[in-house]
Amino acid sequence: MARSSSGLVAGLTAAALATVGFLAYRAQATVPHGLGGRPGASATPAASASKAPRDKRHPTALPGGSGTGERVVYSVDDDRVWLVGAGNRVENTFRVSPGNVDPPPGTYVVTSRSKAITGTDGLPVEHVVRFTSVNGVVIGFSAAVEESPPDTDLGTAVKTGGIRETRPDGEAMWMFATIGQKVVVIR
Repeated sequence: MARSSSGLVAGLTAAALATVGFLAYRAQATVPHGLGGRPGASATPAASASKAPRDKRHPTALPGGSGTGERVVYSVDDDRVWLVGAGNRVENTFRVSPGNVDPPPGTYVVTSRSKAITGTDGLPVEHVVRFTSVNGVVIGFSAAVEESPPDTDLGTAVKTGGIRETRPDGEAMWMFATIGQKVVVIR
């Protein structure tokens, strides 16, 4: 009896694995074009790499062509972030200090978050919100816990994708940008 029970369990396990494999294949085969690829990959590339239009009288105003719906808008050229809520209303905007690797313009989603870690520059950071990677360098927003100089032993070869915010701005980002939140990167 034990021999037939173990054979039954082995058969059921094999059938379950085959079913999961088939369903994974079917799910991957039905992913819309542009949404496949590595996590955090640009789901929608920017139509143009040109700079989004700005209101010259109000430099902190949300740039035109920065998407729709609730989203985080990050301007690579202006080193500025806008947290945009329902009705295209700007809930917060602030300056940031980027690392030395920029994400290309496009639309992303928040893929992971960490409450507190050590950044690649050796500084403790908090409220880490990641949304893509570029050539193996993870790109995301974070706030340095202490106002101290970065680790100078890293050398110039270290690539950093951390987009640093003040601690209050990091808290605002943390509360707004949960997993799956849209992040629009513009020039």
